[in-house]
Amino acid sequence: MKTELPCDPAELQTLFLFEKLDDEQLAWLCRDGHIEEIEPGVVYREGELATCFYVLLSGELALRKLSGGEDIETVRTDHRGSYSGAWSAYLGDRVEQKYQASMYVTKTARFFVLDAGTFARMMQKWFPMAVHLLEGVFFGNQNARMVIDQRERLLALGTLSAGLTHELNNPAAAAVRATALLRERVAGMRHKLGMIAKGKFDPAELESLIRLQEQAAEQVAKAPTLTPMEESDREDVLGEWFEDRGIANGWDLAPTFVQAGFDVGWLERVEATIGDDADFVLEGAIRWLNYTIETELLMNEIADSTNRITSLVSAAKQYSQMDRAPFQVVDVHELLDSTLVMLERKIGTGIEVVKEYDRGLPLVPCYAAELNQVWTNLIDNAVGAMGGSGVLTVRTYKENDCAAVEIVDTGPGVPEAIQSRVFEPFFTTKPVGEGTGLGLDISFRIVVNKHRGDIRVESKPGNTRFIVRLPLTAAREESEDDAGN
Repeated sequence: MKTELPCDPAELQTLFLFEKLDDEQLAWLCRDGHIEEIEPGVVYREGELATCFYVLLSGELALRKLSGGEDIETVRTDHRGSYSGAWSAYLGDRVEQKYQASMYVTKTARFFVLDAGTFARMMQKWFPMAVHLLEGVFFGNQNARMVIDQRERLLALGTLSAGLTHELNNPAAAAVRATALLRERVAGMRHKLGMIAKGKFDPAELESLIRLQEQAAEQVAKAPTLTPMEESDREDVLGEWFEDRGIANGWDLAPTFVQAGFDVGWLERVEATIGDDADFVLEGAIRWLNYTIETELLMNEIADSTNRITSLVSAAKQYSQMDRAPFQVVDVHELLDSTLVMLERKIGTGIEVVKEYDRGLPLVPCYAAELNQVWTNLIDNAVGAMGGSGVLTVRTYKENDCAAVEIVDTGPGVPEAIQSRVFEPFFTTKPVGEGTGLGLDISFRIVVNKHRGDIRVESKPGNTRFIVRLPLTAAREESEDDAGN
């Protein structure tokens, strides 16, 4: 409940904000402003259009901000002259004029209240130099931050691009090599087929041999995974079998048959199909089947390589959110997976990645590309902390009305004395030249300012957790520049 009361210039002059004003200015304030007595309760809410500038005369107020879906009290004061509300109105429409926090009256309070437009005109008329200085500081800092943020994004993109190029080059080179070998094997198969056609096979034997060829092709897809010791033992057995039957260079053929999962029993079926014909016919059949197996293995390699390229391109597209709207409702696991793929080379083989996903987690309304930058910063820091070996755990779960994401590493931890500073701009524990100290600051602004979420760190040696909470009912921001404000 609000009640308007008479305004006394003498009372205004007792406030530190107005103590240097002359009588005419104080009279102007009382004429264009007013006094309100407000009972306990909410005065305005965060995110609403900022219409008034409030100065506390008596009573008590509290300011609260949304964090992770919860209303967190940041200030409680009964200090006369404390102000809140549309304090940035003098910057005009170049800045989004919304209340940056919610204000509550906790004990019946009296406020001097100015309309936002009136407050802006007062500042511009009475303190033009101060307004110019404040504008310079505000927009200068904002522009500098935007430039630095952009550089940080480009540095991260350069690192990811280099890793992606390397990852794409490997399967592409494998596919080119396999294609060249496949061409040779197909040519050899045609030649060997011609030789078999001139042999002593009757139609029934040739039909049986073709069936064996089809079985060989099917067997390649079902080949078991063997240990190096098992492979070596099987190659020895097959090599001796080939040698006993006078098949030239049989030891060179053995690895191919072993890789495809064939044993002596299968080779003896081939031999039985040939019957009592000359050894050179058996050798021709074995080499023909060898070409069949090799072509199947090479085609599998090409398929694996092209699938790898497809998955990398898909991950890169998911990561960059190419051709997608900035604001979306997404499965956060897709964002996390694409980031892990993009960072796979940097993570390396010495770090085990464990995914503990709550697949029942609802879709999250968010700026997906910017969240990917958060995951990149957190995962990159975790990998760096572990120095090439350890366990990286990516965990998701629902907490109240939020989606929670944890990035956990087994590194040495963040000392308790500096945990409260890790989100400060330019603060870094890395050696000079290895870190800008902006990754966590940018992550904080994306999560807290842009998504009205929450990010915090909990750390002890062997268990450091960065926990991000994102509201599941977040409304789209009208401005897409909040993360830079």
